Amino acid sequence: MSRYVLKRLFSLIPVLFGVVTAVFLLAHLIPGDPVDIMLGETAQPAQKEELRKYLKLDLPLHEQYLEYLKGLSSGNLGTSIRSRKPVIEEILLRFPATLELAIASIIVAILISFPAGIIAAIKRDTSYDHGSLLFSLIGLSMPNFWLGPLLILVFSIKLDLLPVSGRAGIAHIILPALTMGFGMAAILTRLIRSSMLDELTQDYVRTAVAKGVKKRRVVLLHILKNSMIPVLTVLGLQFGALLAGSIITETIFSWPGIGRLTIHAINSRDYPLVQGCVLFIALFYVLVNLVTDLVYGLFDPRIRYE
Repeated sequence: MSRYVLKRLFSLIPVLFGVVTAVFLLAHLIPGDPVDIMLGETAQPAQKEELRKYLKLDLPLHEQYLEYLKGLSSGNLGTSIRSRKPVIEEILLRFPATLELAIASIIVAILISFPAGIIAAIKRDTSYDHGSLLFSLIGLSMPNFWLGPLLILVFSIKLDLLPVSGRAGIAHIILPALTMGFGMAAILTRLIRSSMLDELTQDYVRTAVAKGVKKRRVVLLHILKNSMIPVLTVLGLQFGALLAGSIITETIFSWPGIGRLTIHAINSRDYPLVQGCVLFIALFYVLVNLVTDLVYGLFDPRIRYE
């Protein structure tokens, strides 16, 4: 197990190197000069030149890249051009909000998808099954940038039940969590249903039923457990994607997370902060997938790590 984990961690190095290089080049291809944005159009050329030199933006692009790699090798993600604070400090300040939103969205997705998917598989070809498939279709058809404003319009403006934006308590997280969790619930519902239908026809299920094992026990302890490998794969991928996909939702609800921080960094051409945010999201995404691979063994003892 430890050898497998070390091997996977070492495999992260070329992945992260590719992410760093691609993000560095793309960030510097964004039109606009951060010095002009910071000082404004009325600033004197001498002031702009002095600030550009201070930020090392006067260096050739390859030298800036080497300076960035040198900083990364010592664990330094650089300093934000806009706030003049360390990038890692800015990211860690916003990360709890993004993680909180991602966990809440996962909980929403699980609470909806597991009961819906299990009952749809057991009651195959009934009106309930057709209803769950319709729900999946609707959930997959509604993008976050449409669902978020719709929920605000209904629950905040028309019914005045929940706050429109911000992060100040449980009430504030309900709408953004529903926005992000609804689409994921649609995917998981369909996946759980199809995985369980495959297991329902297996011989061990017929044997367990013939031995008189209660149906609820067969479904929850045997069929559902053996259906979890593909569900875990998608759940892990979706959880990692929530960090990147939260950019739109955090912007709609003014949620102070990494997604909103990334948008502000792009708008202000804050190169180090953009690179740091994307690198942090990529690292977290890969680590979540590593944890997902390790959890497989809990549901299927035949899986061995070498």
